[in-house]
Amino acid sequence: MARTVTATTRLLEVLPAVFDGDPRVEVMFGHDPTSAFRDGVAGLLQSSATRVVPWPPAVDVPCDLVITTTENARFDVTDAPVLVLPHGIGFHKMVPDARGEGRRLSGVVPPSLLEAERSWYAVSHPAQAEQLAAVRPDLAGRGLLIGDPCHDRLLVSRSARSRYRHSLGIDERRGQRLVVVASTWGSQSLIGRHPGLPRRLLAELPLDGYRVAAILHPNVWFGHSPWQVRTLQRNALEAGLLLVPPHAGWQAMLTAADLVIGDHGSLSLYAASLGTPLLLGSFGTESVPDTAMALLGELVPMLDHDKGLLEQIEEELERHRPERYREIVERTFWSPGSTVARLRAAAYQLLRLDEPRSPVRGAVAFPDPVLERRDSMAEVVNGSLAHAAGKWVVEIRRYPAVVAPDRDESDRSFSCLAADSNDLDPAWAESASIVTCEGSVGSVGEASRQVEELLRAYPGCRIAAAAVPDGALLAARDGRWVTARPADGPVPPRLLSAVGYACLRSRLPMAGRFELRAGRWSTEVTLSAWPPP
Repeated sequence: MARTVTATTRLLEVLPAVFDGDPRVEVMFGHDPTSAFRDGVAGLLQSSATRVVPWPPAVDVPCDLVITTTENARFDVTDAPVLVLPHGIGFHKMVPDARGEGRRLSGVVPPSLLEAERSWYAVSHPAQAEQLAAVRPDLAGRGLLIGDPCHDRLLVSRSARSRYRHSLGIDERRGQRLVVVASTWGSQSLIGRHPGLPRRLLAELPLDGYRVAAILHPNVWFGHSPWQVRTLQRNALEAGLLLVPPHAGWQAMLTAADLVIGDHGSLSLYAASLGTPLLLGSFGTESVPDTAMALLGELVPMLDHDKGLLEQIEEELERHRPERYREIVERTFWSPGSTVARLRAAAYQLLRLDEPRSPVRGAVAFPDPVLERRDSMAEVVNGSLAHAAGKWVVEIRRYPAVVAPDRDESDRSFSCLAADSNDLDPAWAESASIVTCEGSVGSVGEASRQVEELLRAYPGCRIAAAAVPDGALLAARDGRWVTARPADGPVPPRLLSAVGYACLRSRLPMAGRFELRAGRWSTEVTLSAWPPP
């Protein structure tokens, strides 16, 4: 049953493993276009090359079992048993009733749409079956203790974490951390209450120490439109926000995260199950009391939106212990690792077929994420120059210029704009103090021609720089040319140029050895006159 992107995606993830290689079973997707969040479903089914039938189905379409992850469709048009799978975790949220007034328990089919004796509910923990019977006494005994297939795959995906982080561009050598904003949908959700949080994170977390990503519930994407979401987050996207598309990729992103800022959506529970540091940026009253989610809301620290974000994030990273939410996890996920085997057994029993003799494949890791991304090419560089242990130390913090970060300027510190000539917006380079050319690395002679062109094209810049095989070639507006060579591996010209700019601002010779610090990373940089005497 395909009614929303959320529900359809979960079916597409689970069903291939359940009916793997069995020619006796033909799977068709009933498309119900009545949801307010119906956009995106037809395209998802078409791109997945499924066989689609309208819902309610035509009378000549046979049906022996309905498997659904949506509870708000008509099931009275067939006599087949209905297996209800969760599209999140359990029954922890009250949602608006699309077919009536007030709110209803998410995950439970109203009795007007499906009689109890034809329904079966897959649950991931005995507590959910007890909750189901308490809410709907007629559903007592209709819960099937299956487990959570997504949770099983998330646990397996931990072995792919390094690969995910590499594909996301997380610089492990420099100690970068990945902060993920994970939001459910609705007015009480994190993105509903604080739509500017991704942009603010990018303005307050230094580029060299952090990357920022966002996972938004598909109902956010299709309740408003993908165009509207991208427009709302335009500045954040231009600043380097890693935005997960609505169809796939959130599982890998969640696995790769160093810290998650969540709400009362299922992704917060999944993050807790992975042992990931967690802050709550919002927690709605629509959360159901006495559930694992409600307990999570009591235990997880709340993000204070009126205070600085960096300090709160670093404090949580420091104090977190992976076993912190063990009680909640044990109350949510029962016997992980064999979910698909139990689900297959339940499905075939309802079909009144013998299970295939072939063993069920174990859970597999989720694919690498494919994201919308654009790395920042214009940055505000806040820095300081100090003499310590017999050498000069240049310490910098870089922020994407498009999100208008604070400028730190004093007698002991400097702030400047650094931009690349290849940026899509030429205004940044035209007003920058440092202009670079981050293209392919060539010879020093080729770099010198690039630098001369930058000095001519951008008369307002004080330093121009281009990459060379072992560092960067820098030219100051006053006529001094130097090479900047880092001791440890390749370093972008925009980073190396900060050393030269610090010398200009402090009226120091652009020569000698300096320690460059950016976040948790540092390297020694040697400035030498060019061409050499």
